[in-house]
Amino acid sequence: MTSWVGRTAAEIAAAVREKRATPHEVVAEHLARIERLEGRVGAFRRLRGDAALAEADQVANRADLSELPLAGVPVAVKDNLAVRGESTRIGSAATPDTPADHDHVTVARLRAAGAVVVGLTNVPELCVFGTTDGVHGTARNPWDTTRTAGGSSGGSAAAVAAGMVPIALGNDGMGSLRIPAANCGLVTIKPGHGTIPAGISDGDWFGMSENGPLATTVEDARLMFEVLADHRDARARQPATRRIALSLRSPLLGVGVSRPYADAARDAAALLTRAGHDVRPAEPPYPWWLGTTSLAHWTAGTAVDAEGLDPRRLTRRTRVHATVGRRLVKSVRSGARREQLRRRMEPFFAAHDVLLTPALARRGPAAAPWHERGWLLNLLANTNYSPMTPPWNLTGWPAMAVPFGTLPNGAPCAVQLVGRPGSELELLDVAGQLETLRPWRRTAPLG
Repeated sequence: MTSWVGRTAAEIAAAVREKRATPHEVVAEHLARIERLEGRVGAFRRLRGDAALAEADQVANRADLSELPLAGVPVAVKDNLAVRGESTRIGSAATPDTPADHDHVTVARLRAAGAVVVGLTNVPELCVFGTTDGVHGTARNPWDTTRTAGGSSGGSAAAVAAGMVPIALGNDGMGSLRIPAANCGLVTIKPGHGTIPAGISDGDWFGMSENGPLATTVEDARLMFEVLADHRDARARQPATRRIALSLRSPLLGVGVSRPYADAARDAAALLTRAGHDVRPAEPPYPWWLGTTSLAHWTAGTAVDAEGLDPRRLTRRTRVHATVGRRLVKSVRSGARREQLRRRMEPFFAAHDVLLTPALARRGPAAAPWHERGWLLNLLANTNYSPMTPPWNLTGWPAMAVPFGTLPNGAPCAVQLVGRPGSELELLDVAGQLETLRPWRRTAPLG
């Protein structure tokens, strides 16, 4: 009997379209793996076992089965996006346990493409922090379960890296796709503003938050991206020579990049040079005020999301974060600093097609009850390991995390690719070359 666990979304969908597999058997196999591994990984807040199997049978009976790009593919959804019939808890005890009466547009697009939602994944409270732990569970890195999966799409990343699902849906407001993807050895792309519908919380963190895919291959990331963007690019894409800037410097003053992550970016640059790209060291003109601007937007977004929730049911780190941000909402809404940053970066991206950086500054923190610890400790832990991602939410430009190399403990390392507006497919092309030239192990060896 063929096992569909560990296969890519593209392989599963092709088999279902060609009647070599049924959606029911594919989903059942993945549910069995979730049941076996979930106690060690903590990926899911809510598993939809019977409902998912019923939906799989509905997919099998669709008249357009042979045309569905994600036919029968199990998918996990981050628990800040509405799934019809399920509550959206956003990692908090303060949110209502009320079932949604409709799917978020991205969930609807995945289902229209034939995907089956098997569950909702764990997130930190209000999706604020880069560690996924809280009242609904702790998401661990399947490659090293003593470490966090990252955040805030940590549960979605853990589910994919553990082979519980081939793809998952997450979102990114300050790195919340790229951070867990880098921790867990996955491919992700945070699209540029307006490419994929957002609709995340109240105002999408002032337009900085974007929905996107988590996958084990560039092919799957591209496939899911095209479904979410409602745009299929059927053109044959020829490798193109890109002007690629290599930067190893942290955008935030006082935060350094550890040697494994710097070495990974250097090695990726050397590989792309040998592939024919014009790769040169070049530093983006990060302003001195980038750190304070990032903190202002991060806290102000939380302040908006916390409005109307009972503060007594929020954790201490969330309450303090929101309190700090409450005074900054008005200035952040003006968008002045974001526009200033875009203008500052535009000449750099006129001279370079792609920016290549380390994805993180160091490995993720321990899988621990960070939600029970103080705000300042959380702030320092997050900032010191993930300073590379926030600038590209502030600009609203596309950015990817791509597995590349390994850390000393054998867990995956990763690099970040950044491009100008509208360059999502070009970034995916470069990521695909890295994958071809230096393939990575797709799922963690959990057994």
